Parts: sequence; structure tokens; C-alpha cells
Amino acid sequence: MTASTLTETPAAPRVLARTRVPLARLYRAELRWIYRRPRTLIVLGLLALVPAVTGIGLAVARSSGAGGGGNADGLLTVAAGNALVLPIAALTMTLNLLLPLTTAMSSADALAGEAGQGTLRGWLLAPVGRGRLLAVKALGMATFTLTAVVLMTIVGVVTGLVINGTGSLFTLSGTTLSFVDTLGRLAVAAGWVTLQMWAIGAVALAVSACTEHPMLVVVSVLAGTVVSTVLLLLSAVDWLHPFLLPQSWPALADVVRDPMPVDGLAQGALRAACYIAIGLSLAYARITTKDG
Repeated sequence: MTASTLTETPAAPRVLARTRVPLARLYRAELRWIYRRPRTLIVLGLLALVPAVTGIGLAVARSSGAGGGGNADGLLTVAAGNALVLPIAALTMTLNLLLPLTTAMSSADALAGEAGQGTLRGWLLAPVGRGRLLAVKALGMATFTLTAVVLMTIVGVVTGLVINGTGSLFTLSGTTLSFVDTLGRLAVAAGWVTLQMWAIGAVALAVSACTEHPMLVVVSVLAGTVVSTVLLLLSAVDWLHPFLLPQSWPALADVVRDPMPVDGLAQGALRAACYIAIGLSLAYARITTKDG
């Protein structure tokens, strides 16, 4: 045995470094997981039917002479012959129930659903930090909500143009808009509604981070929305109204007025931004202190 053999030391075991998964890769994986689910496509299809069915129903009612009652400023009354108002009316109808329900379902699946199925732990073994995990889930919810709102807007304006033609792009004030101006107003409406739904989604993520039962998240968010709407009808608690998210939702009709009032829309956007900040902060505080 040689001296070199006696002095030879065993090789140190190789240590595999934990590499950070790129955020873009995680985001793409989240989108694939969301949009490959059959129920996601079904929900998007049902939401797209709302403006189409509304437009067809209003056209049939108008042709038969059955439409018309109610407030002259009612969006549905005007939407019967207006390609600009129809998508706004469809968004307004779904703003109080269907869109919050869809957003709550997305947020519930993002954290509570995966935690209940045991797949959320796999994200943490990727390795993915909990803050990055929440960011990916929030981005996925935001993208899905944006898709739903934009899809409804596109179907609404296309339905209105097919039924009423391009000459029906006029505001509630009676002025006629160009097609480019119409697209600009619809973009404002879609962005504003999406921001409101992101606020609901942020609160839903906070609830979703505290439970493994997705239905509990959906029920909690819908209950909060309904209670907030009821409280807005009670003058005894008018001091609470500025803190309720649905307080500014009627301001969506301002998009189809000329000139377009911006005070109500701005207040609604600011209120939604506060909800987003609070909801995501609570979700982050919970997910970073929750046991793995």
C-alpha cells in the first residue's frame, strides 16, 4: 500500500443546491392548471352567454312591444337598441352576484382547494417561497377574472352591433360616439369592473389561506357581498357606507354618459385598491405563518 493511498481522503458528498423556480414559469403552470379545467371553460361560456341572451331577449321584447317600463335611465331599457349600453348593462347585472361568485370560486380553488387536495404542499417542495406562491395564485386569479370580464364585454358589444348596427353607439346623454371612442369607454368599464373583482378576489384569498374548504370561501365572500348590499339600503348605518365595496358599483353607468363623470369611478377604484392591499396583506400574513 502506497503512501498516497494512505493519505487519500474520501470525496465529500455533493450537495444539491436549491434553485429558485422562475416566477414566469410558475405563472404559466398556474394558467395551464386554471384553463385546462373543464369547469373554468364552462364558467367562461356561461358568462359569455349573459350579454348575448340579454341582447336577444331585449330585441325580441322591443319588436313585440313588450318592453319599456321603469326608469328612463335604466340601463336595460336603453340597452334594447344601443350597442354601447348592452355590454355595460350585462356587466352591471352580473356585478352583484355572478362575477363575485366566479372570482370567489377562483380564489377558493387557488389556496383552499389545493390545500384540501394536498397539492399545495407540492408547490412548497418545488422549492417555492410562500410569498411567491401567493403572488402566483393572485396573478392566476387576476388573469382569470380579467378574462371573464373582457369576454363578457366583447360578446356584449358584438351582440349589440349585430342586432342594432354601428349607428347605435350613443350615450345616455344622447350623443353619438365613434367606434374608437366606444372601444375606449368599454375598456374603461372592463378595467374598472375587473379592479372591483380583484378586490373581492383579494379578500377571498385571505379567507382561502385560512381554510381547506373551498365552499367556505365562496359562501363567506357571497355573504359579505349580500350583507354589504343590504347595509347600503339602511340609512341608519350610513356612516358605514364609505367602507363598503359595493358603494361605488352604480357608478359603472357613468361610463355611458357624456361627458363621463369620473368622481364615482375614481372613488370606486381607490376603495377597491384598499381592499386589494388589505386582502393580500392578510393572506400573506396567514400563509407565511401557517404550518406547512
